[in-house]
This record gives sequence, C-alpha cells and structure tokens, in this order.
Amino acid sequence: MGDFFYLKTPLSIKIYSSVSNLPKNWNDFAIENIFLSKEYLEVLEKSAPSNMFCHFIGLFDKDKLVGISLSQFLNLNQLESFGERDKCLKTGVRNLFFNKFCSHILIIGNNMLTGENAFSFSEKIEKVEILLALKTASEKLQTIFKKRGLKVHITTFKDFPEEELKSFHLAGFKDYFQFSAQPNMIFDIPNHWKSEQDYIDAFSKKYRDQYKRARKKAEGIEKKKMELADIIKHEEAIYELYFHVAKNAHFNTFFLAKNHFRVFKEILQDKFLFYGYFLENKLIGFNTIIKNGAVMDTYFLGYDDSIQREKMLYLNMLYDMVAYSINKGFKEIIFARTALEIKSSIGAKPQKMYSFAKHSNPVADLAFEKVYCYLEPEIVWQERNPFKLD
Repeated sequence: MGDFFYLKTPLSIKIYSSVSNLPKNWNDFAIENIFLSKEYLEVLEKSAPSNMFCHFIGLFDKDKLVGISLSQFLNLNQLESFGERDKCLKTGVRNLFFNKFCSHILIIGNNMLTGENAFSFSEKIEKVEILLALKTASEKLQTIFKKRGLKVHITTFKDFPEEELKSFHLAGFKDYFQFSAQPNMIFDIPNHWKSEQDYIDAFSKKYRDQYKRARKKAEGIEKKKMELADIIKHEEAIYELYFHVAKNAHFNTFFLAKNHFRVFKEILQDKFLFYGYFLENKLIGFNTIIKNGAVMDTYFLGYDDSIQREKMLYLNMLYDMVAYSINKGFKEIIFARTALEIKSSIGAKPQKMYSFAKHSNPVADLAFEKVYCYLEPEIVWQERNPFKLD
C-alpha cells in the first residue's frame, strides 16, 4: 500500500509502488494527459527500463485526492554505455563524473518523454501547494531508496515551460539549479489543414522539392500498421533497430526493455500506433506514435542506418507522422528533443523547457552548474521555416 506523510501545508501525500493500489478516481486527473493514466503507468510497471524504478504519488486534501504525480529513479550504474556517439575525452570524463557523483537520479516527471508530464491537479488547489507537497514527496522517496541501500545523488523536477517558473520560485526552488536542455519540438497544425495535401501546398518551393525528393527515394518501401501479433512476431528485429539508434544517441540514461512495445500495445491498444517499414519483406525501420487527446506524441523509433541514409527513411517517417496527424484531426504533434534541425525543416518549432535539479551533497551541488554546462554544452543548430511567407 502506501504511507501518509503530513505536510505543513494542508496537503498530504501517499506514495504507491503498484498501479493496483492507486485510488479508484486516479484517472479523473489524467483525462488531459494519458501519460499520467493508470493504463500508461501499468505499462511502466510491467516494462520500464531495467535501471528505472517508478513510484506514483497521490496528493490529498484531507482524504480527498486532489492531484497525481509520477516519479522515476534511475540507476545509471546499471548502464553499459551512456552513449557511444562521442568517442572523446569529454565522454570519459562525463561517464566517470556520472558514475561517482550522479549515477542515482530521482526525477519528478517522466524521463522517457519530453514535455510537461510530471503532475496533474485540481483547479481548486494552488500550484505552489502542489510543488511544496512534491518537494516533500521527493524527500520521502530519498528515504525509501536509502533504506534499499541506494543514495539519491540528484533530484530533478523535469520539463516545464517558462510560464511555470514563477510558481517554482514561490515554492522555494531558488536553491535548485535551473537549467534548460534541448528544446521540445512542437508542430502546431492549423485549423484549416484537413489533409496531407494542405500541408504540402503550404511548403515553399525549396521544401516542396525536399518533400518530393524524399518520397521518391522511399519508393519500394512498404509501410504497414502493425498490430500486437505483428509486434510480437518481429520483436527481436524491432529491438535491434531501436537499440542501434539508441546506443548512438548523444547521451542515454536508460534503454527500453525488449517487451516494451508489446506491453504498450497490449495495454493502450488503439491509442498506441506502431508502423513498420519493410523493404523486400524485411523490417528495416519503425516508428511509434501515441494519441493523447487532441495531441499526438511521437515516441521511439528505429531503423537500419545504411538503408535510412539511402532512402531518407527518417525524414519520410516525420512526413508520415505529420500526414497521419493532419488527416485524423489532431491539433498538435510533440516531436520531442533530438534531431532539431531536420524536425524544424518539416515545420516543428522549438519550445524551451526548464528543469530544476539539486545535488544531495552540498559541495557537489556548488560545482553542479559548472560541470553540467561543460558536459552538456548548448546545441548549435539552425532553425528552418519550410512554409511560404504570408
């Protein structure tokens, strides 16, 4: 079950380790965000990365549930690699630093997604109250992990837009290091677009030519919507394609479990879409998208790199996700971080997101900001505008 911890504020918290113990009305607070729903949390419970431990936080006013939140604990010491793309001294220094001082990270939010997925709460409750309660919840979680022999090095409140910063400052987060990683790439779909052709017609000549070239390159590739049985059948190949992309990322804090996509499909069903790309009946790539109300969230993908380059497969996947979202009447697509310039070239715009972090060691906390800036310098990229000027 869970234990109550009473706060100085009127709110109390209850920390759960199992979805089966969540309050019956938990989903009342997840209507606008599938990533806080019982169903999605069950996906995490059954197929989270092996180095991730999830807890679910209920926020109560007396005995009434007024808010919900997700926490994730990451043990980076269980990773074989943080990322293999940067073979240099900086990578070695970074890896040593993380192993010694930052390998145990407690996140209020979701490290597997980009965007504001940390909590949801009643309109009758002030956001500052929620943040104060969650700060206390993070302290109680540190105690829980300490009893397991795991000292939390860093506590992070992850991914909030600029307009949320005032609430954090009012809630006493001034002693936390405020930082911004790569932006969240968001595609707003105009109301008058009803089909993919409307999207194509909006391109300037340069980017319409890019679209035509990419589609021409992809001739011979067959795209298939894959159901649960198909995902199970191709599970080994799917994981190989995913892992190839993931291990070549700039930095990793987890790798998905091999059964992750299967479990996702079993539980979320038609809200989780899996598309395979086949060449001569061989799976060469896939992408996944998640229906989240009026928003489409892109999720993990994978591909054979040699074919990807020749066939412009990644760019075609981006076009496909935009086309589907327009055709089905979605209002927005969350393209998340990474590959900023190519996502910009198909129409996504950057939204700066902020996070707050605090090291448990006061001395290490003083150096944390300088070390972070060294290890994760700002990405230099050129924003594109593929559309005709009005």
